[in-house]
Amino acid sequence: MVPDRLKPHMRWERWLGLARREIWPLLAVLLVAGGLLAFGKLAEEVLEGDTGAFDRAVLLALRNPADLSDPIGPGWVEEMARDVTSLGSHAILTLITLAVIGYLMMVRKRAAALLVFASIGGGMLLSAVLKHVFERARPELVPHAVPVYTASFPSGHAMLSALTYLTLGALLIRVESSRRVKAYLIAVAIIVTFLVGGSRVYLGVHWPTDVLAGWCVGATWATLWWLVALWLQRRGDVEREGRKEPD
Repeated sequence: MVPDRLKPHMRWERWLGLARREIWPLLAVLLVAGGLLAFGKLAEEVLEGDTGAFDRAVLLALRNPADLSDPIGPGWVEEMARDVTSLGSHAILTLITLAVIGYLMMVRKRAAALLVFASIGGGMLLSAVLKHVFERARPELVPHAVPVYTASFPSGHAMLSALTYLTLGALLIRVESSRRVKAYLIAVAIIVTFLVGGSRVYLGVHWPTDVLAGWCVGATWATLWWLVALWLQRRGDVEREGRKEPD
C-alpha cells in the first residue's frame, strides 16, 4: 500500500513524465506546420519575383567584383566546396542510405530499415516533383562552377541532403539509447545539411532562395518521418530503443 501522503507526489511525477513524453511530438508537429508555411511563403515570393534583389545581392557578394567567374577566397576553398556539394548528390546519398539500411538489417532492426527506405525514397520522388512543378531557371548572373542539369527551385542538393541526413539522424536516434550519441547524430546531420546548401550558392548554381526552400522541405520531411517512426514505435511496429549505455 502506498501511504496517502505520497500519492500526490506520485501523481505529480507521473504527470511530469507524461508531459516530457508528449512535448517533443508536439514541437515536431509545430515544426512541420512552420516548415510548410515557410516553404509556401518562399514559393509565393519567388513566383511573384519579389526575391530577385536578395538573390542577386547574395550571389554577387560571393564573387570577385573584378571577375564574376571567380568565387571569393583562395582556390582551395572553391575545390573544397565542390567536394562538399557532392555530399548532396543522388549517388552519395543513395550509397549512404543503403549503408544505413544494411547496418539496420545486420542489427535486426528490419522495421527501421524499411522506414529509412520509404522515407528517403519518398523524399527523392518529392524533390523531382517539386522541381517539375516550379521549373525555375538556374541563375545566369554568375558562371556556374559545376555542371547542372535540372531546374533550380527548390535546390535538390539542399533538399535531399536535409531530408536524407536529418531523416537518418531522426530515425537512428529512435533506436539509440545514449543521449550523447543522439546529440552527436543530429549535430552531424545539421552541419552537413548547411554545408551542402551553402556550397550550392557559393558555386553559383542556385539562388539563395532555392536553398532556403530546399532546407524547409527537407527538414519538414525529416520531422514528419520522425513523427511516423515515433508513432510506429509506440505501437510496437518499429523496434524500441536499445539497452541504455553509460554516457
